[in-house]
Parts: sequence; structure tokens; C-alpha cells
Amino acid sequence: MKTVLCYGDSLTWGYDASGLDRHALQDRWPSVLQKALGPDVHVIAEGLNGRTTAYDDHLADCDRNGARVLPTVLHSHAPIDLMIFLLGTNDMKPVIHGTAFGAVKGIARLVNLVRRHDWPVEAEEGPDILIVSPPPLCETANSAFAAMYAGAIEQSGMLAPLYRDLADELDCGFFDAGSVARTTPLDGVHLDAENTRAIGRGLEPVVRMMLGL
Repeated sequence: MKTVLCYGDSLTWGYDASGLDRHALQDRWPSVLQKALGPDVHVIAEGLNGRTTAYDDHLADCDRNGARVLPTVLHSHAPIDLMIFLLGTNDMKPVIHGTAFGAVKGIARLVNLVRRHDWPVEAEEGPDILIVSPPPLCETANSAFAAMYAGAIEQSGMLAPLYRDLADELDCGFFDAGSVARTTPLDGVHLDAENTRAIGRGLEPVVRMMLGL
């Protein structure tokens, strides 16, 4: 059986902006991907609201620094055949970093951590890596989210081409989630159920190819 680990933030956790709740399990993109790939693949959803690529959030009541938590997660779920990173949206917050450049550097750090990890399984050579750029932010009338992501719409629109270049440089797979999904104007950041499902559907052929299925 192949194992796919989806490492992400609230887009992976399934944050529902319409009810400030969580999308139903079947609507979250890792679940859609699991159903599409079938029983011979185990898809693990490791999503955390507010997770960054590699930066501290000093206002959080949990550790949102993706780089610091990642080694523990890798040990927990080894062996892994494919690692999917869908992160960077929270890096766009001015209080975190505020630039696409910072998110790219953070993703590069995560890739490096995977490739240098001391795996607990003797035969583990490390997984292939798929870098996914999140859908760009959009305008919103939600004053709290608009303030939280001030100036971030333009920066988020730069993530896809920068992530694509990084994936080429580091010999990783790449998928632009913005090619199949759009953020909701309810808060300008998150996805409704249909757009969340769309990411799972869009990823299926890429994941199949990378797993050799």
C-alpha cells in the first residue's frame, strides 16, 4: 500500500467560512483524493489552522511553525511514499512574514527537512514531494480577515509561478490549486465545499503519476 501525507493549514483541515466550522469529512480535499485513488493508497490529512511554512505565530495557542513540527509528523507516519505540501497562505499575514518570497523560502526549508530526515524505517529512502500553491486570496467585506491579510492579495497571486520555479529547482512535483479552486469572498482566504473538493479531484492525476499507479 502507498502512503500519501498531506501537510497543510486550514485549507487541508477543512475550515468552512460560511459557518465558522469544519467541512464534512467527505468534502475535504484529502478525503476526495483518497476516494479517487482507492483502497491501495492511504491518504493522511495533516492540516492545522494557521500553520505556516516555517514561521512562528506568537499569538497561537499551539505550535503553528510547520518546519518545527514536521520532523515529528514524518516520524509518526513513516514510511511515506509521497509528501504533499499545501502551505503559504498564512505566511501572507503581515504579522507572520507578508511576502510570497518568505513562503517560497519556507517551502524550500520543508523540502530540505524531508530529504535530510533520519527515517525510523530502515529501508526508507524518503518520499517524493509535491508542492501545491494555494489559491490566491480575494477581496472580502470581512473586516477582520481583510485586516489580518492587509496587502496580501497581490503577494498571494505570486505564489504559483514562484512555487513552480522552486519545484523545478528542487526536482519536486508541482500543482497550482488556483487552477481548479477559488477562495470565497466570505473571508477572502478559505474555500467553500465545492472548491475544496475540486482540489482533491485536480490532484488525482498528478498523484497517480507520481506514485506510478
